[in-house]
Amino acid sequence: METTKDERSSGRVSHLEQPAGAKHYRSDGRLKKKYYESELERLQEELVKLQHWVQAQQLRVLIIFEGRGSAGKGGVIKRINERTSPRIVRTAALPRPTEREQTQWYFQRYVPLLPSGGEVVLFDRSWYNRSNVEWVMGFCTEQQHQEFLRTCPEFERMLVRSGIIILKYWFSVSYEEQGRRFESRNAEPLKRWKLSDMDLEEHRLYVKYSMAKDTTFKHTDIKQAPWYVVPSDDKRRARLNCISHILSMVPYEDLVPDPVEIPKREEEPYIRPPMNDQTFVPQLY
Repeated sequence: METTKDERSSGRVSHLEQPAGAKHYRSDGRLKKKYYESELERLQEELVKLQHWVQAQQLRVLIIFEGRGSAGKGGVIKRINERTSPRIVRTAALPRPTEREQTQWYFQRYVPLLPSGGEVVLFDRSWYNRSNVEWVMGFCTEQQHQEFLRTCPEFERMLVRSGIIILKYWFSVSYEEQGRRFESRNAEPLKRWKLSDMDLEEHRLYVKYSMAKDTTFKHTDIKQAPWYVVPSDDKRRARLNCISHILSMVPYEDLVPDPVEIPKREEEPYIRPPMNDQTFVPQLY
């Protein structure tokens, strides 16, 4: 990734993606675990700096994660949340709409979830359900689909004009890799809950989902809120690349607070009740 002289002199590019050398890849081309974990830790430290900046500047950041089932959206969201505060960086994942919500303006139920000042909101799927899952599965009419494609760009332009920073990521997984991940889930009872009937239909209708994605991009890949594609057959590379790109898209400074002095306990003339008056959980470990 090229950087300008001004960017290098400002010190704002230290968190950007640093392409790994050949020694950090396995023979199958996937990223080695040790290097992945060290880079993830480095990027997570930068995410903490970003959250302090967002809070201090009262920024509003909306990050949309879309893609096929098992493409890795949840994995990158989990890694973003691991070190950040849920009061500043929160995740929104809506269930299917209720009967009442189905009668509302389509974008209405998403509006209350938009970020306020000092917040980053991660949408684990979003209003793009309409042009992907709903259209492919026949959950919306063709008229509703066309109306979405017309109005979505204007809706997003309104959000950007209001000051919201929008980042849209599409996680792209191949048919073969999606099949392997589904087989892996199917083979492990503790992961089988991740394999829904909708996932199985999505795998069967892989080509139609490709058509839906291409149509979505044709209408909604706009200058004010462009799409960024994340190749995700290698989950480790996808996570690092996506987080690195997020950090590059929101300029920030290091506002992590200095260590504080931990106060000593104040002494009070108080005698606590006996500990055997309390009920403790069994000490099995």
